[in-house]
Amino acid sequence: MPTRRNFIKKTSIAGAALTTVPSFGFNILKKNKPEEIILGHGDYRYKVNNNWAQISSVRTPLLNCHEMQMDSKGRLIMIGDHPQNNVLIFDKSGKLLDYWGTAYPGGHGLTISNEGGEDFLFLADSGWYLNKTGSWTKHNGRISKTTMDGKVLFDIGHPQTIGVYEPGLNFCPTEVAVGPNGDIYVADGYGQDFILQYNYKGEFIRKWGGHDNEDANYNLQNAHGVAIDYREKNNPMVVCTSRNEQSFKWFTLEGKYVKTLKLPNMQVCRPVFDDVNLYAGVCWSQPKVGKTNWKDHTGFVTILENDKVVSNPGGTTPEYKNGELQKSYQLENKPILHGHDVCVDEDKNLYICQWNANKTAPIKLERV
Repeated sequence: MPTRRNFIKKTSIAGAALTTVPSFGFNILKKNKPEEIILGHGDYRYKVNNNWAQISSVRTPLLNCHEMQMDSKGRLIMIGDHPQNNVLIFDKSGKLLDYWGTAYPGGHGLTISNEGGEDFLFLADSGWYLNKTGSWTKHNGRISKTTMDGKVLFDIGHPQTIGVYEPGLNFCPTEVAVGPNGDIYVADGYGQDFILQYNYKGEFIRKWGGHDNEDANYNLQNAHGVAIDYREKNNPMVVCTSRNEQSFKWFTLEGKYVKTLKLPNMQVCRPVFDDVNLYAGVCWSQPKVGKTNWKDHTGFVTILENDKVVSNPGGTTPEYKNGELQKSYQLENKPILHGHDVCVDEDKNLYICQWNANKTAPIKLERV
């Protein structure tokens, strides 16, 4: 017959056995908190929040999160390319407030323009979309100006229709910027690499960029992004991404070349300005040893004060030698897969949209 002493002895042995369980990975009695990850350098360091976005993969599935901006109400507006939803609207806590749109299967660029106190969206469909068989298909894209709930006000279509492009040339726009007088600057980043300038009505003014210019400073190789730099108060400029040259190029509002900023080993996306800073997602880089292709996860984020790189969240510490920026690299643990866009809130937290990131939502980087 079992005695109380034997029972206590057996339960003590069982308890001792449970204490060994963690070494086999079966401890259900204690949950370890996830390790806090800090990225960045100097005054620009951030705690990673991978679970910021509160969305359902069934109700609001994602493919690629391309771009995000904050509207005048403090909402975060994101564009993606899933055929079931193109635009998602979050609050800063990550709660999904609204979503809409199926007309932009190649949803890529999103810019907010405030006109007389009212916000409007400029959406860029790049032309690349996932068809019903699961294959990526290229067609010609479009630019739409819409209300914040998706009502289309007008489209900017193929430049061929107004004689600006020759028949047969692809128009695959990736980005829009809106100038101080309402002029619209379209980056044909997956098409002909031109910047096309229109007035506020969508009427064509001029184009520049492309390839094979007599002055090579005007050449753009993958004109992926475009933005207006207001940091010189009386001298706003158009900044264009030349991603395959690992560069940003500055032009006047009329398209005259000003300067180039080279960012070695960083294939950057659009420039994002906040105070004196420039932020950009780095979609690709190359490792110190070997070579990767465009599908490999090699991205991070870069932050500049004026024209100097001061932090690379997800990448190595910026290094200058004799005033020249040296190559930066992705961290080995790949905390950011492909940096595609950066949104900055009033507390200087960052929201990172990623391309080719296993259908994940944007990451929040909380300033520390």
